Amino acid sequence: MATVWTQATVTLPAAKRGCHLITNRIVSAVDTELKTLAVGLCHVFIQHTSASLTINENADPSVRADMETWLNTVVPEGRDAPWTHTDEGDDDMPAHVKAAVFGSSVTIPVRDGRLALGTWQGVYLAEHRDSGGCRSLVVTLHGQTKS
Repeated sequence: MATVWTQATVTLPAAKRGCHLITNRIVSAVDTELKTLAVGLCHVFIQHTSASLTINENADPSVRADMETWLNTVVPEGRDAPWTHTDEGDDDMPAHVKAAVFGSSVTIPVRDGRLALGTWQGVYLAEHRDSGGCRSLVVTLHGQTKS
């Protein structure tokens, strides 16, 4: 068995505010190396402070809508919101807070050449801005190859 380290950058196109499944984009970025691993880890990091990553249900789209509803309920925005950092608009500071709640990275175990996600799990890009633009991810794969 050999140890593999590989890293890829994934550029996601601009997405509307909300939670978007990106599992397939992550797998595509490291698919060749991923298939060679018996065991390992896949770490995904987003290089932005107003969008985040999370793992949740991937089957029912209403879960993604409900997550966005919850975030908007917990983190207020608009003229009556308590934020002072509004350099890029009313959604600027709320986006930073939401990103801090979900986090900037996820780590997924690798087993037998695949991400070892649960049956109903997928990786989401949580876009917290109305006009966030393209998003960059760094995908790092590490593990032991199959014998």
